[in-house]
Amino acid sequence: MKALYQEVIQINQMADNAEKEKRAESFFAKLNNMAMPTHFNWASQIFEDLHVKDTPDKTALVWHDIHTGGKKTFSYLDLSEKANQLVNFLAQNKVGNTHNMYMMAPVLPEIWIAGIACIKAGIVAVPTATTMTPRELEYRFETYKPDVVLADEASAELIDQAAQQTGIHPKVKLVLGIREGWTCFDEINTQSTKARAAETRSDDVLFCFFTSGTTGLPKRVGHTALSYPVGHLSTTVVIGTQPNDIHHNLSAPGWAKWSWSSFFVPFNVGATVTAFAFTTLDPVLYLKALERHRVTTFCAPPTAWRMFVNTDLSGFDLSCLRQSISAGEPLNPDVITRWKKHTSTRIRDFYGQTESTAMIGNAPWMAKTMRSGSFGKPIPMYDVALADDEGNEIKTPDTVGHIVVRLDRWRGIGLFCEYIGNPEKMSAVFVDNFYYTGDRASFDTDGFWWFVGRADDVIKSSDFRIGPFEVESALVEHPAVAEAAVVGAPDPQRYQLVKAYVILNQGVEPNRDLALDLFRHTTNILAKFKIPRIIEFVTEVPKTISGKIRRIELREMSASPSEPHGQGQMTEYFYWDFPELSSKKRQ
Repeated sequence: MKALYQEVIQINQMADNAEKEKRAESFFAKLNNMAMPTHFNWASQIFEDLHVKDTPDKTALVWHDIHTGGKKTFSYLDLSEKANQLVNFLAQNKVGNTHNMYMMAPVLPEIWIAGIACIKAGIVAVPTATTMTPRELEYRFETYKPDVVLADEASAELIDQAAQQTGIHPKVKLVLGIREGWTCFDEINTQSTKARAAETRSDDVLFCFFTSGTTGLPKRVGHTALSYPVGHLSTTVVIGTQPNDIHHNLSAPGWAKWSWSSFFVPFNVGATVTAFAFTTLDPVLYLKALERHRVTTFCAPPTAWRMFVNTDLSGFDLSCLRQSISAGEPLNPDVITRWKKHTSTRIRDFYGQTESTAMIGNAPWMAKTMRSGSFGKPIPMYDVALADDEGNEIKTPDTVGHIVVRLDRWRGIGLFCEYIGNPEKMSAVFVDNFYYTGDRASFDTDGFWWFVGRADDVIKSSDFRIGPFEVESALVEHPAVAEAAVVGAPDPQRYQLVKAYVILNQGVEPNRDLALDLFRHTTNILAKFKIPRIIEFVTEVPKTISGKIRRIELREMSASPSEPHGQGQMTEYFYWDFPELSSKKRQ
């Protein structure tokens, strides 16, 4: 297995783009057809036996608080030894292979340490965003009982609330700081810096991501000891990271994108990863941090790219930047042009899911031929195709269809193994030798792919995926609400905003005070990025004969300003118009 990673390092270091493309195609063809080992432990076989063994003193992680200036640096050996101490501490507390660890903390070095430790010990990592509310945590704890929780002080308080409501008692509670009833993370320092690796099977589930859908509550996406560490060789190639790179990814722990680009991409090739802690994204401070640390490969979501190019870039020296990468939704060509003018790098877009690794993208060898607005071409780890509504493969250019992964010739290594505990959902997305991604696209005559949108109505706001059902459920808990339908409304800054169409109970009149109360109500239940930014009171919503909400019609309605109803009565309210809320700004 080590030879695979060494070959990717060689590919990414090749200077000739044509040769690099051929070598990458040959590599993935070999990977797709080779027999995988029955056991694999990335932490011991790749991180330690390749990188720690060959370059123990090389800087692996640089953590920087861009507000206070605080900084911490870890070599590959440092991270390995800290991870081993955590493995031994957990083993001492009878936690190991097949147990799980919820990790709920902001950008802090301990998250990287815990990530390595989980893989080495065979512990299922459950990344958990710090934006979770106690209610959302309660659902997760009831669905998948935690064995270990790792949190910062603020998140630990929320975890305790959820644990009390659900009656769960984790075996170990580690806090990054001090909190009564919790063990300080620093307690691991008494343990040995050497630890035995678990003999994890390649098909053992080692990663569990809760991800939103349009119906029901979040699903549990299960990835194996093989599908993420090896699967992310596709992401490593499309980003193009090399061992001497200083890599940075603007993403928060708790989301799959952090695992992709802040963890596996740099560590797969032995590069240095930088981590910037911040409270709110200040583009000037962030760009200064990129300049200070001489970042060479930089990955950010479209929302951030738009913010950066609207800043005066002339005051920053970003000459070290070699690769600029985006993922999420297509970028406006003007953003790409303005960034290239100041950095000489073109922002390359790529596509993947929580359920996969990088599947389609503008690879490094496409930097000069890529087309603005296109998210690239299929990465040959996956047999990507388009299918029509009847399940027939589409081979005609400029025809919109469902993005699918063919499974009859080979199964992409990076594809998830299952929606844990949800066979119905598995049956819905794995149909007739296709895996349906839930997204729609088209390709042109030259093989470039163009994203159209979600097929299942998941709302994409900034870099977040939001399931309408979660928002609707929160709204109907309010005593004034009879029914709610939620869709994404177009927005030039965030791509989409969460818009709620609300039907009130008989006798309840819509007004500003009620809208304010509904906004406040949802903030007490949902993470901030999920709350409605627009509420429109209506008397009915379009439905099918069977009673299902026709969201496509609601999306069309949301694309146009609503007209006043009745005697000039206001029916549509915007979050940022309420000074009583946290801010008037469009947060």
